[in-house]
Amino acid sequence: MIEPQHPTLPITRQCELLGLARASYYHQPKPDSDENLRLMRVIDETYLAYPVFGSRQMTRWLRRQGHAVNRKRVRRLMQQMGLEAIYRKPNLSRKHPANPVFRYLLRRLVIDRPNQVWATDITYIPIQGGFIYLCAVIDWYSRAVLAWELSNTIDARFCVQAVARAMAEHGVPEIFNTDQGSQFTSAEFTQPLLARGVKLSMDGRGRALDNVFVERLWRTVKYDEVYLKSYCSQIDAYTNLETFFRFYNEQRPHSAFGMADPKTPLEVYRQPVALAINQ
Repeated sequence: MIEPQHPTLPITRQCELLGLARASYYHQPKPDSDENLRLMRVIDETYLAYPVFGSRQMTRWLRRQGHAVNRKRVRRLMQQMGLEAIYRKPNLSRKHPANPVFRYLLRRLVIDRPNQVWATDITYIPIQGGFIYLCAVIDWYSRAVLAWELSNTIDARFCVQAVARAMAEHGVPEIFNTDQGSQFTSAEFTQPLLARGVKLSMDGRGRALDNVFVERLWRTVKYDEVYLKSYCSQIDAYTNLETFFRFYNEQRPHSAFGMADPKTPLEVYRQPVALAINQ
């Protein structure tokens, strides 16, 4: 937590130690109406349970739950959150027509070791008076969260920072998988990876499940952490998510590794032993 009156560490240095941009500390999110924020929370929870819902079906669902909404409003809120029905791919990141798109490399690929495949994506995180965005980098084999960043805007910068941190702490993957969003097709994102010999892989258009383990991570983060809290600021969200990801990586046995000898993601990541994973 940032301490403005700290006797020896200025705010700039505290932000550096937390991995936050100084602007994030001073940023005050543009307030939205309380009613819209409540609706966005319901939409987010509903979407995690029923990702096939587009704005039309979401509107019907909300009306059945007693919310007086029209489709135009629901569509606007879903676009603001970056959500579309799964057959159109949850779309926090839109493809830029001038940026190259790389072939999807994971179909029928046997993934049997750490650092073989990393993946990333972006999701919406509600905070008091608005919302922010979370980008996380995971190791596909172990499900370990290797790095993550928060931002109040959707741009390539915080995604690049997350990847740079992951590579600084864990080395370089053989393949890096993303969706086709403009953040991930931009030269700012792709060039540092290509320069280090990483093969880039991108989900097929309309195929959210091509990045299925990141989608599953978002469900875990939302149900086990975000929905149980009410973050008052981006700093508060950072502090709580830092605690959660440490618990997720180091203490919480992952269901993918079975019940006989339950292991955490970091245990699997640090011990490159052939494990039977329930894909």
